[in-house]
Amino acid sequence: MMVRGPVITTRICMMTLNGYMSVLKSLIICPPRCPKVIFEAEVSGGRSGYIAIDDIQVLSYPCDKSPHFLRLGDVEVNAGQNATFQCIATGRDAVHNKLWLQRRNGEDIPVAQTKNINHRRFAASFRLQEVTKTDQDLYRCVTQSERGSGVSNFAQLIVREPPRPIAPPQLLGVGPTYLLIQLNANSIIGDGPIILKEVEYRMTSGSWTETHAVNAPTYKLWHLDPDTEYEIRVLLTRPGEGGTGLPGPPLITRTKCAEPMRTPKTLKIAEIQARRIAVDWESLGYNITRCHTFNVTICYHYFRGHNESKADCLDMDPKAPQHVVSHLPPYTNVSLKMILTNPEGRKESEETVIQTDEDVPGPVPVKSLQGTSFENKIFLNWKEPLDPNGIITQYEVSYSSIRSFDPAVPVAGPPQTVSNLWNSTHHVFMHLHPGTTYQFFIRASTVKGFGPATAINVTTNISAPTLPDYEGVDASLNETATTITVLLRPAQAKGAPISAYQIVVEELHPHRTKREAGAMECYQVPVTYQNAMSGGAPYYFAAELPPGNLPEPAPFTVGDNRTYQGFWNPPLAPRKGYNIYFQAMSSVEKETKTQCVRIATKAAATEEPEVIPDPAKQTDRVVKIAGISAGILVFILLLLVVILIVKKRYICWRRHICIRNIRRSYYSYSYYLKLAKKRKDAMGNTRQEMTHMVNAMDRSYADQSTLHAEDPLSITFMDQHNFSPRLPNDPLVPTAVLVPITGRKKCLSWGQQFIFCHILFV
Repeated sequence: MMVRGPVITTRICMMTLNGYMSVLKSLIICPPRCPKVIFEAEVSGGRSGYIAIDDIQVLSYPCDKSPHFLRLGDVEVNAGQNATFQCIATGRDAVHNKLWLQRRNGEDIPVAQTKNINHRRFAASFRLQEVTKTDQDLYRCVTQSERGSGVSNFAQLIVREPPRPIAPPQLLGVGPTYLLIQLNANSIIGDGPIILKEVEYRMTSGSWTETHAVNAPTYKLWHLDPDTEYEIRVLLTRPGEGGTGLPGPPLITRTKCAEPMRTPKTLKIAEIQARRIAVDWESLGYNITRCHTFNVTICYHYFRGHNESKADCLDMDPKAPQHVVSHLPPYTNVSLKMILTNPEGRKESEETVIQTDEDVPGPVPVKSLQGTSFENKIFLNWKEPLDPNGIITQYEVSYSSIRSFDPAVPVAGPPQTVSNLWNSTHHVFMHLHPGTTYQFFIRASTVKGFGPATAINVTTNISAPTLPDYEGVDASLNETATTITVLLRPAQAKGAPISAYQIVVEELHPHRTKREAGAMECYQVPVTYQNAMSGGAPYYFAAELPPGNLPEPAPFTVGDNRTYQGFWNPPLAPRKGYNIYFQAMSSVEKETKTQCVRIATKAAATEEPEVIPDPAKQTDRVVKIAGISAGILVFILLLLVVILIVKKRYICWRRHICIRNIRRSYYSYSYYLKLAKKRKDAMGNTRQEMTHMVNAMDRSYADQSTLHAEDPLSITFMDQHNFSPRLPNDPLVPTAVLVPITGRKKCLSWGQQFIFCHILFV
């Protein structure tokens, strides 16, 4: 049935589209009895439109048993092409019915082909070969059976050229699941009118094709797959069968990606190690990603001690079912989550917290190692590793000696090992050798094993040398008024070789507390005899001997008036008492240890004078007196010369006055000569006493031990300071003993100048 009008609205699932045609291709009704089908339409003003009902099928036939036809539709074909009419007849005996196509002018067209649809329905096809405009007419189907005849409606045959668009559709908008296009169907090739516009689209990679009827200039294709390429064409259809032209030029475009459908499922932990975690996840297909281009990322973060934290994301291969997160800290809680992203959105999974496995610990901090040295032990402490990587179970310390200041200490030996519990970070190493460097290796362990070791070198303190036991042994060999000879025995090194031997002389004073030999402190500050006398020190160093000078026991004379390594060994005062100490010193780098022992005591004598010449002090006193005297003498001589010159000009102009002055000077000279002779006799007595004391000292020197006789470094203090005990024999200078200093001007022995000089010296 065809109804023409401006706008037709039907209540049977039809849309109202102004100016276009709506088609209901098929209506199937399955009533239990003969139905009534009523079509209602509302006509409104506007442009003309079309509504077409193509077919109505009734599946059961309780009303009529006679054969009849379904509605025969119009056929519209292009000129010169075959036109086909298809008649469908229904009835109980439809198979044996006669069937033909009848033209309106009475011409019958035989059936070309019949086909049984079921036992009550068959279809007959009638073909018109190469129809032309003259073939345009009305045609109907006719059937005849025993129960009656059936005639179909007339259908019109229209010969037209099908239309075809010239330009492809134009893309107006694109989304993940839709494409908005403009048909561009105004320019066509062929005949109109166009009663139907269809959009044909398909995936470029697929084989299916879908067609949508369109009654507007633009059309939106829905329910498309995201991120998929489509080929879109426009089909134009004229009224009638076969009125659809060829598809127009294609539009090839692609939809956008859609947001992922859902978040990935919870990660599955495949393997846990100390520094890596292997994770599994479900296979991510297109139905989840909604995009062919997507990324899968694993993000992790963790917190550690010392305010250390890290967060990072790793891109993974989406095709790989497993991924490994590496470079993680051991024994640490790590939060993991997977993120699925595409150009249109992202989905994140829930976080999964996993603790990595334990690992061997890191090294003990070098800065925390502290060693306190003693002579035969070392106290060592340390701190826990900065990276324990688990629970510390114990500490292991291995140590061995690597070098020693004492050549007698063996350093080549197997290392020793000490184990401490996890809560003990210190240890005292006993029974070590003094002056020896030990190398310590400290490492911590967890259940996974020991970590790397940290090394430190610590050197024990050297010990004082061990001197022979002089307790109960008299080391004195010989004793004189000013000397004492003792037996020196070599010491034994302990931790460091002996660097020097020292002999210390301590003067005994009645008011001073006597020192105990066993609890005494050694003399660490070397004091010479001169400094001791000037500073009031109670002791002085009489000698310092290199260790090579005492390979075996040998005698030594204290007070032999010689110098040893810069220390003068002066004669002892007979009326003073002395303690003699023997010291052995070991010195390495900045450490010095000294051991001393009292080896002899010299008692004070009562019959000898208590005078010990001190050449150094005597020489200094003479130098001072001679200097002052020389200065005064020079001044008087200059003054005398001036006075003589003045007097000679005014007094000696008369001869007899000059002769009288000369005689007076002669008599004055004789008087002073006699006075000088008396002075000389008095000084002679003093000189004889000094000569007697020096001779006694020389005799004591002759008795000295041969230990120092051949020592090239031992010289007398007299020789060192150019001291001579002999007096000058000049009879004109009775006080010449007071001027032994070189560089002084001697007085002249003539005239009045000698008189003034003589008076000055006296």
